[in-house]
Amino acid sequence: MNPLFNIEPEVYAGVVLPIIIFFARIVDVSLGTLRIAFIARGHRYLAPLVGFFEVFIWIVVIGQIVQNLHSLISYLAYAAGFAMGSYVGLLLEARLAIGTLIVRVITPSEADALIARLHTAGYGVTSLDAHGSTGDMTLIFTVVKRRALPEVMHLINEVTPKAFVTVEEVRSSQEGIFPARAHSFPGPLARRKAK
Repeated sequence: MNPLFNIEPEVYAGVVLPIIIFFARIVDVSLGTLRIAFIARGHRYLAPLVGFFEVFIWIVVIGQIVQNLHSLISYLAYAAGFAMGSYVGLLLEARLAIGTLIVRVITPSEADALIARLHTAGYGVTSLDAHGSTGDMTLIFTVVKRRALPEVMHLINEVTPKAFVTVEEVRSSQEGIFPARAHSFPGPLARRKAK
């Protein structure tokens, strides 16, 4: 019997261990996805911490597989956990919405109305006159927190539904105008400005 679970070794190797491996892989691959997102966004202290737990779980799982090399079910659980962990990690990363984005809008019309709407909503806006293949255009830039993107896209689509819009990740930003949120926490720039 397995002293840890007080069950027969065959049941442990054939049922319990694959379940443990499956869920452990979901957790460690999800952490890996978040770690990569934190690295890409410059979170230099959070990424190593997440990486520690990711690798610790992975080592434990590999150790269990090595002890049960004859278990095909454990291999399948390992692969299935990896696949599910990739999916869960992407869902978590999207849910956390960490980071800053630059939204670029190119529109031949309604530029003033869009700029006014974005300003009213509290977003900083920079606009430039431009010339495109179909004539004069206005190029509008705004830098937003990632969680604010749906609201910004809604404003853009409401005012200029046919505008050409691109969105890119911003690795870092300094200063700027961002709408105040009731549940937001001030960052180091906000603390520095308050002094």
